[in-house]
Amino acid sequence: MFKKILVANRGEIAMRIMRTCKEMGIATVAVYSTADKDSMHVRFADEAVCIGPAPGKLSYLSITNIISAAEITNCDAIHPGYGFLSENAEFSRVCHEYNIKFIGPSPEMINQMGDKATAKATMKKAGVPTIPGSEGLLESMAEGLKIAHKIKYPIILKATAGGGGRGMRVVNNDGEFEKAWNEAKMESGTAFGNDGLYLEKFVEEPRHIEIQIVGDRYGKVCHLSERECSIQRRHQKLLEESPSPFITAELREKMGDAAIKGAKAINYEGAGTIEFLVDKDRNFYFMEMNTRIQVEHPVTEEVTDFDLIKEQIKVAAGEPISGKNYFPKLYAMEARINAEDPNNNFRPSPGRITELHLPGGHGVRIDTHVYNGYMIPPNYDSMIAKLIVTAQSREEVIVRMKRALGEFVIEGVKTTIPFHLKLMDDPQFKAGNFTTKFLESFDFNNL
Repeated sequence: MFKKILVANRGEIAMRIMRTCKEMGIATVAVYSTADKDSMHVRFADEAVCIGPAPGKLSYLSITNIISAAEITNCDAIHPGYGFLSENAEFSRVCHEYNIKFIGPSPEMINQMGDKATAKATMKKAGVPTIPGSEGLLESMAEGLKIAHKIKYPIILKATAGGGGRGMRVVNNDGEFEKAWNEAKMESGTAFGNDGLYLEKFVEEPRHIEIQIVGDRYGKVCHLSERECSIQRRHQKLLEESPSPFITAELREKMGDAAIKGAKAINYEGAGTIEFLVDKDRNFYFMEMNTRIQVEHPVTEEVTDFDLIKEQIKVAAGEPISGKNYFPKLYAMEARINAEDPNNNFRPSPGRITELHLPGGHGVRIDTHVYNGYMIPPNYDSMIAKLIVTAQSREEVIVRMKRALGEFVIEGVKTTIPFHLKLMDDPQFKAGNFTTKFLESFDFNNL
């Protein structure tokens, strides 16, 4: 087992990783930018190293600075958390080069799943259902039009290196194709330095369902059931839950088996997530794989009573997994609390927290790094907390979430708490009747 782990991240995920490390008797090293010198993860760690100024590219995205910090503190492993360098194959490779264990998959696995066209081809070969579309990257607009005619509109153009909805365009007919093609190529080229596009059938009334998996170096893979992630805005998740109100026991088995097949196809090692689109008839299709821990992993932890971070660390240290699949015993829901103004198009709201009261009580978990007087920097993602509630039924979860949100006080900045409170009262949401398009018709007034 590792003696000392450097956490190459910040905020709540850095805190989350360090808590498990402490329970396992592993020393921790925090890295931080000048903007985060007063952050909780810096105070909580056994050691802390400043790795640069506020901009992420000069600190949390600097492989050189992070490796240097690991070297001078004699770390034998690095946990990347999520975001930043967590799915960076070069970072994984450099860690290996310096004999520091990267707590995550190999560079080859990251590359295989990082390019969406390659990932789709790999999954298709493994027998995982995939959405009809181009076999790989489109070489020309003419090729795209030909495939669109074959699989029939609507279709969606996607950036192969994309994420967060960038480089994606829905096309309903030939007349819209050229404009969408040009816009998607320009946007993806600017955002990712790669303007490669592929094409898929556009799934109508889709659900975004993901399966949590864990694999070890001995070829074993297990799944920990599904998370419902359809409540999202501009492809950014706002609330997740498990189990999904839409998924049947039979479909859960099928999707779990498919996720295991996909992970085994690349000899996957570590924690990861296979994401699927599920249509109104409960047909499911592979969308992408995230080769890291997810923001919403606590939902799975709560319904299965399983510490995913601990499992990541054990697998990275060479320990085998049980090989057993885990199914929900309870119901859980996670609300992402962002420093954003939901009344103003979710505009970021950095600044100082002047008053803070965290909710508590049975079945309530808070993952956060903020405290009263904390200055939220404008340089990073706006998520400042995750509120996770657990209960015996979905109805009880919604009641408990509403109660906990009502106790959650954050003054000095705008937050998404009012949005979540209104969501808990929405009749369609309460009934489980929603898709990824749900928030397009949601009334954001009077929050």
